[in-house]
Amino acid sequence: MSLAVYCVICCRRMGTSTPLPKSHTYWREINAFSTVEMEDHECAVWLLLRKSRSGDRAARLQAVQEMSEAHHWHDYQYRIIAQACDLRTLTGLARSKESDPRFFLRPPPLPPLKEDSSIEEELRQLLASLPQTELDACIQYFTSLALSESSQSLAAQKGGLWCFGGNGLPYAESFGEVPSATVEMFCLEALVKHSEIPTHCDKIEANGGLQLLQRLYQLHKDCPNIQRNIMRILGNMALNEHLHSTIVRSGWVSILAEAMKSQHIMEASHAARTLANLDRETVQDKYQDGVYVLHPQYRTSQPIKADVLFIHGLMGAAFKTWRQQDSDQDLTEKVSEDETKYTTCWPKSWLARDCPALRIISVEYDTSLSDWRTRCPMERKSIAFRSNELLRKLRAAGVGDRPMIWVSHSMGGLLVKKMLLEASKKPEMNTLINNTRGIIFYSVPHHGSHLAEYSVNIRYLLFPSLEVKELSKDCPALKTLQDDFLEFAKDKHFQVLSFVETLPTYIGSMIKLHVVPLESADLGIGDLIPVDVNHLNICKPKTKDAFLYQRTLQFIRDALAEDLEN
Repeated sequence: MSLAVYCVICCRRMGTSTPLPKSHTYWREINAFSTVEMEDHECAVWLLLRKSRSGDRAARLQAVQEMSEAHHWHDYQYRIIAQACDLRTLTGLARSKESDPRFFLRPPPLPPLKEDSSIEEELRQLLASLPQTELDACIQYFTSLALSESSQSLAAQKGGLWCFGGNGLPYAESFGEVPSATVEMFCLEALVKHSEIPTHCDKIEANGGLQLLQRLYQLHKDCPNIQRNIMRILGNMALNEHLHSTIVRSGWVSILAEAMKSQHIMEASHAARTLANLDRETVQDKYQDGVYVLHPQYRTSQPIKADVLFIHGLMGAAFKTWRQQDSDQDLTEKVSEDETKYTTCWPKSWLARDCPALRIISVEYDTSLSDWRTRCPMERKSIAFRSNELLRKLRAAGVGDRPMIWVSHSMGGLLVKKMLLEASKKPEMNTLINNTRGIIFYSVPHHGSHLAEYSVNIRYLLFPSLEVKELSKDCPALKTLQDDFLEFAKDKHFQVLSFVETLPTYIGSMIKLHVVPLESADLGIGDLIPVDVNHLNICKPKTKDAFLYQRTLQFIRDALAEDLEN
């Protein structure tokens, strides 16, 4: 039987064939085979395709689930689905954990680079094509760097005496050791900022940005930082539903489906964010830049009954802050930024397994210890500014619609306090307040930090950042925040658990510092538990059986007991 005949018969069974002119001899010949019977498994693929286009949402979801559970088909059957399914089905397959990789076609061939051009030049041209008016200071800063500076001068601008290792602490570096930087990275930094503006996303797409970013992604498979920024741009573009079909047609879903299965949590979580923003069939929330779901990253039949949010502190990050405690090492060494060196992210690997009914979100935002090393010198964000920015992003992700627990480290705890106080002033945020069941503080400097004293008095840090200045004990804003929140938390009967370090943290080879002393970590309500670790490791349990994790797990289960049982 010819392929044409096979397709017509299957389409007839699906009920999707269009009536054809009877006078056409060719189609009359095909119609003669309309009574030919096929094996049931041959037509099952087309019946699933029909089901995936049903007007009934439950039927569509069932069809995608059945496709994802098919592991013994012939290659051509997977190809039929890959070639014939719609955007909604392909996205659903990419977000189904067991989907066979043969469902995803290789991305279409990329257009050749322009004659006598390079990726760097095309990135510059793409950036230059975007609107340059009505931009905030940081977008202007990154755009200016990318468009006007050479690789050598860009690297020099990022040099200096004080640098920061992967442990989030400063180390001394000679002026002769200039960190490497590329024009591509600065172009991507600028494009990340531009992609937060919907109209600029339209320009990026119209000017071939999806294909150019894909070329760059494939070229820099060994550079996680470049790939991460590309994923950030794509995730921002996916917030705009009218761009979904273009993103899918450009072949990005196949790349994202592969990245989702990566063992590297950052790669998988960036891909998961983009696919969740593309999946309007099962996801109503939108995940803006810096908001990452650690669990569930795939579609799941498990009802989600509560949220747990992780907010890192000064110089922290959405993933590395919550890794397992590192093995003993000399903290004067530079800790590699290579994500393969990171240990397991315990909220994703342990908490998700112990409490599968939770949605676990980790938030990322930029911070700096010194204005000398800030990523954007035009940007001086106060705790008040950051709290409003994060609050807006979290509400877009549906945070506040379910019962919730906040988990914070260091300055992140101050942000949580400020966010809750700000939310209490806005009627539309009432659900967020009412659904807050408890808060965990890991070494949060409610009454200030010695770090601020060192930075200001001893001038260990050149030009201490606004974040550091706000941690000083005599900061009026910090005292007001503590007084206001303590009264508010007592009134709302929030459950609170606090941990505090008892060991000093070594900063380079010059200073041994007790970052948050016992008296500063005392909120005034709830349990305060001293732990024999330093400031960096207070939120990094050594093992799943360690007291730090088990006590945290117990608090979450107790605070959410009624919600998880319902």
